[in-house]
Amino acid sequence: MQELNYGLYFLSELVGTTFLLLFGCGVVANAVLAKNKGFAGGFLMINWGWGLAVFVGVLASAYSGAIINPAVGFGLLIAGSITFPMFLIATSAELLGGILGAVLCYLAYKKHFDEEEDPAAKLGVFSTGPAIRSYGWNLVTEIIGTFALVFVIFAFADYGDITVGVPGGLGPLAALPVALLVVGIGASLGGPTGYAINPARDLGPRIAHAILPIRGKGSSDWAYSWVPVVGPLAGGALAALAAPALLGLAA
Repeated sequence: MQELNYGLYFLSELVGTTFLLLFGCGVVANAVLAKNKGFAGGFLMINWGWGLAVFVGVLASAYSGAIINPAVGFGLLIAGSITFPMFLIATSAELLGGILGAVLCYLAYKKHFDEEEDPAAKLGVFSTGPAIRSYGWNLVTEIIGTFALVFVIFAFADYGDITVGVPGGLGPLAALPVALLVVGIGASLGGPTGYAINPARDLGPRIAHAILPIRGKGSSDWAYSWVPVVGPLAGGALAALAAPALLGLAA
């Protein structure tokens, strides 16, 4: 087996997560910011946009196994599929990629951010927020959504290469099942919290929102920021613990 190049591993996760957030934040910006051609496109448009963002992110991070999510990485770590240094390197790259992708989205939509008067709409491009604020129940929603994500990724992996986390033998289409899974989670479980299901997807862009000179941006809502970090990590861990028994991976 070829020895892992940690520099390329970091770069792979960085590039993949940057594309993930550029496309993901981008579809939200298109749907919610004033005077966009996609304005008022609705939640289903956002669901599909995030699914395609995952598709692109997975394809762009093939070398590292397309983790692009610390919750998935945490599950793979618990399952013994990656080492602790690999988890730390991937998570660092994913957080940085989340920031970079959000910054690129801001640059693409700069004039529309300037025109938008609602600070909540601006923050919503970058990070998630609950429809009904109840931290405990918001946490439960994120745990359930991420459990579904990581558990089904383990189910995909049972058909292919568990170290990669997507089905083998499909070439570039290996990213498609994960993309459709994200669309499905958004359409079915995304309403209460906006379905972060990825700590880097929420925390990285939230940091970008805090540091960027966005006109009239308002608060970055740090009081809520722990929910889309702790919930996905817990959901990923529970999925990794449940998968061997429920999927027969230990057999």
